[in-house]
Amino acid sequence: MRARLGILFAGLEVELREIVLKNKPAQMLAISPKGTVPVLELAEDHNGNRPVIEESREILEWALQQNDPQGLRNVDLAGANALMERNDTEFKHWLDRYKYADRHPELSQLEYRQKGEVFLQELENLLASSRYLLGEAVSIADIGILPFVRQFAHVDRETFYDLPYPNLQQWLREWLEHPTFKQTMVKYQPWQEGDDVVRFPSKQ
Repeated sequence: MRARLGILFAGLEVELREIVLKNKPAQMLAISPKGTVPVLELAEDHNGNRPVIEESREILEWALQQNDPQGLRNVDLAGANALMERNDTEFKHWLDRYKYADRHPELSQLEYRQKGEVFLQELENLLASSRYLLGEAVSIADIGILPFVRQFAHVDRETFYDLPYPNLQQWLREWLEHPTFKQTMVKYQPWQEGDDVVRFPSKQ
């Protein structure tokens, strides 16, 4: 979702191959042996190599470096990167345990949720003074963090919307209705050898 948001906000187009992780194609493993998604294989460079980007945040950053028509990088990039780094390490650590608490019996699901709320409170504080995380305009930080807040909320939506984070809840609601976000949620058939090329975003 984060990689797709980057592609969309950059106004780029890629060939999309939807993957079912239980049935990873050999072609995917050939370019990215670690077998996780998303993976972006770039066009051949002047040395004849085809660079591969294997992390969603790196794909997001790469896309906006190619083209940034809405100025998502026109912010304090050090601050944006620091916030995304906390999201990707500290918050994601607790999010994964909150989502799959039965696999991590060291703490209760409630305790995992409360650990994750430390970061949510920080986001709430940022949104108390501006519409978006780093000001009055969308930035790379918003689309870099959005998918993870959405995951956290969807573990137990009723509980999430009862928590004392009104600004964050409004921010998330607005994003879930955003037409660009909705494009990331379009479902595609899993890719198989010989299929017609699928473009993202779709021209339909």
